[in-house]
Amino acid sequence: MAVLDHLGIGVADYERSRAFYEQALEPLGYKLLLEFSGAAAGFGEDDGGRPSFFIEAHGEPARGRLHIAFAAESRELVDAFHAAALEAGGTDNGAPGIRWYHDDYYGGYVLDPDGNNVEAVCHEPG
Repeated sequence: MAVLDHLGIGVADYERSRAFYEQALEPLGYKLLLEFSGAAAGFGEDDGGRPSFFIEAHGEPARGRLHIAFAAESRELVDAFHAAALEAGGTDNGAPGIRWYHDDYYGGYVLDPDGNNVEAVCHEPG
């Protein structure tokens, strides 16, 4: 059983962040699954399950204090996530590539509109 059921973060500009995550997470198979009163959204795989990642309007949250790593099934999907996140308005925080964490750790990093460090990572050999 997975230890983490879901994760939520506060965002300063809900509409901007919703648009960013809709575009950035699409290559990883995550979609907007539900929305609450135009102030909170849940994202996840469109497989009949529940959302596992949420954003919620909170005004000005602490910037750059959160790191989120989304699993990618391939290195190509890490590349696609990174490109989509930059196109959606994210800031490059580490181009996709091998990291020193272990031989097959392939990650790409962006800062979301609130300065959170968002990563897609693949642990499979290239």
